[in-house]
Amino acid sequence: MTLRFDGQVALITGGTSGIGKRTAEVLLEAGADVVVCGRKEPQQPISAGGREALYIAADVRDHEATDAMMNDIVVRFGRLDMLVNNAGGSPYVPAAKASPRFSEAIVALNLVAPMVLSQRANAIMQLQAEGGRIVHVTSVSGTRASPGTAAYGAAKAGLINLARSQAVEWAPKVRVNCVTAGLVRTEKSLAHYGDEEGIARVAATVPMGRMATTDDVAGAIVYLASGVSSYITGASLVVDGGGEWPAFLRAAQADQ
Repeated sequence: MTLRFDGQVALITGGTSGIGKRTAEVLLEAGADVVVCGRKEPQQPISAGGREALYIAADVRDHEATDAMMNDIVVRFGRLDMLVNNAGGSPYVPAAKASPRFSEAIVALNLVAPMVLSQRANAIMQLQAEGGRIVHVTSVSGTRASPGTAAYGAAKAGLINLARSQAVEWAPKVRVNCVTAGLVRTEKSLAHYGDEEGIARVAATVPMGRMATTDDVAGAIVYLASGVSSYITGASLVVDGGGEWPAFLRAAQADQ
């Protein structure tokens, strides 16, 4: 039972910022060799503990590019122990106005890409004596209504179900789990919520009294990728600070 990853190799998609970057840093500190991919190279190398992550330029929706990335990882390191499917997201578009092309692009990024990458990772991991672990980063948008990001919510719901199916098919060699994140403060929060006052108002709806940090989510990812969770597969670990206060309760107590 350990949270050390010496001699192990991890791939983190969308690993150049936010949750992905922090997860990369934690794994580097814990001894892993880390590969991060994204469409834009980070302005500064991602490093921690005197070690640096390898960046590979790849759009996870481009299956030829991700196949080449997987081959590169095997050639360089000879193995792949962890895959963190973190890349994803969606702009705000009401469901009535979303074009078919837009919806297809969102589902491709948030569901199809993790599905294909997981297939490729599983093929490598099944040949390893130690197997491997896959963690999908999902969202509470996949478990509740997601107004303005309906395609995103539907894709994340699909990803949670996908993990359960993959976990059954790929056991016992490969464990597959989800970290289902709630409201998380990242570099993009100000653009999404307007300003610090907006963030404070949103944070006040969470029982823990704050939005999650990237450390909160990265910690859950690393736990599921570690030997400490060796009997957990097909699970969705919800990291949402207790959820959100029910709107009907606030309405009922408005005059109290």
